[in-house]
Amino acid sequence: MEPEDARAAAQAALTGDLPDEAALRRVVEILAAAHPAWGWVGVYLLVGDTLFLGPFVGPPTEHTRIPVGVGVCGTAVARNANLVVDDVRHLDNYLACSVGTRSEIVVLIRDGTDVVGQFDVDSDVAAAFGPVDEALLEGLAALAGPRCRRLAAALAERP
Repeated sequence: MEPEDARAAAQAALTGDLPDEAALRRVVEILAAAHPAWGWVGVYLLVGDTLFLGPFVGPPTEHTRIPVGVGVCGTAVARNANLVVDDVRHLDNYLACSVGTRSEIVVLIRDGTDVVGQFDVDSDVAAAFGPVDEALLEGLAALAGPRCRRLAAALAERP
């Protein structure tokens, strides 16, 4: 799938009638298929001061819960900003999903002004992410906000 087709398909998944988790799962599947260098594509949901792993495509990860401020994902929330890391080997607090990962992008998902989650993408290629990738994920994040808020609220209600 070409990147422009992927954008349209992902937008359709987020604005369509799929249940929230299924819509987010479809988005990460579309993104992973359209970008072969993206080895891990996922969504984390913010509940309180912890990120919880949502739908993802790629190797399993032990990082199913990440405290705010820890790793690239938690640091993005703590700084209230997207993060692009060209070479994760230069970070002290990096949480590796895969030993082969070299670069990572985290784009915050907001509902209104509240951070409710994030897109997290890893690549085995150094400096794999640029402004076009960030813009793509930001556009999808704007549509994903209400869905992530509902899923995070459901997680918060679980014992």
